[in-house]
Amino acid sequence: MPLRMIRFTICVLVALAAWAAVGQSPQPPAHHWAIVVHGGAGVIERSSMKPEAEAAYRSSITQATEAGAKVLAQGGTSVDAVEAVIQILEDDPLFNAGRGAVFTADGKIELDAAIMDGSNLKAGAVAGVTRTRHPISLARAVMEKSPHVMLIGAGADAFGAQSGLEQVDPSFFFTERRWQSLVRQLQKEGRPIPARPAGAPPPPPVPVAEIDAPSAHKYGTVGVVALDRAGNIAAGTSTGGTQAKQWGRVGDSPIIGAGTYASNQSCAVSATGTGEYFIRLGVAREICNLVYFKGMPLQQAADQVIHKELEALHGDGGVIAITPDGQLAWSFNTAGMFRAKLAEGGKLQIGVYNDEP
Repeated sequence: MPLRMIRFTICVLVALAAWAAVGQSPQPPAHHWAIVVHGGAGVIERSSMKPEAEAAYRSSITQATEAGAKVLAQGGTSVDAVEAVIQILEDDPLFNAGRGAVFTADGKIELDAAIMDGSNLKAGAVAGVTRTRHPISLARAVMEKSPHVMLIGAGADAFGAQSGLEQVDPSFFFTERRWQSLVRQLQKEGRPIPARPAGAPPPPPVPVAEIDAPSAHKYGTVGVVALDRAGNIAAGTSTGGTQAKQWGRVGDSPIIGAGTYASNQSCAVSATGTGEYFIRLGVAREICNLVYFKGMPLQQAADQVIHKELEALHGDGGVIAITPDGQLAWSFNTAGMFRAKLAEGGKLQIGVYNDEP
């Protein structure tokens, strides 16, 4: 073939390739997924935790974390993973969320939850829920199917029913362990003991013993932060609040910016602890602000807020957090926090006490 023809052919092929590329958007870079889970912080000490109880908590946290990792590994969104993990923990009677939540002083269970999508700053939250089986799914429905951010009480449950979410009798959330824990606390404080909830099973002939530290879940919650392969982060939190709470008290878990927050511009955070202090500090958003405005590494930002700002107010608790570039962190100033983290290609790391990494 003449040299002139070869040059012409090459030019034509280059032109065709350039033309084919016109109008095509570049493929976004793939991200490695990651997930961090917590099951509440509090007075969780080896001296008061039975070995079988510790093993049960570690097993439950492991299973929940691996379930979230599976969602992410299969291409699910960070919001999908957050909801999936928290649904599992809400059904696990070990944790103070959903079935296993603590009772109010009136002998009721009132559930709070929140979820936030870091890709668009959309959020949903519910408080004082008594009939929706999975408050985290109700929070997601508020985020995706309503013009609102927070719904409370009977109205929230009604919206859940309207949205097709499973509704249950309040007795579904009853556990003997939590009920007797309430009774012991009210007796100790000299407060009246409410009637046993309608629909609850008959009292056992022998009192149920604590399987862990009596104060382990005084302020416990469950929470998840996740990063998906699209590079989007999300956060979610669910809780039964504080044991023997009164007057319709609501803590930080469903408060966007306090107990739950997520933004692709900074980080995603889920908190657990004495909610009043987390609300006053806006803990979740404060950590993200330090990352965004001051350029702090995530772990440094979390430690700054938990070990300096929160402790300055004499508040207790902890957080888990994640960034779009894959930084993972947890920080707490209590004796322990049930927690786990897993990044794509890495090994599961799980902890309970404050002397573990």
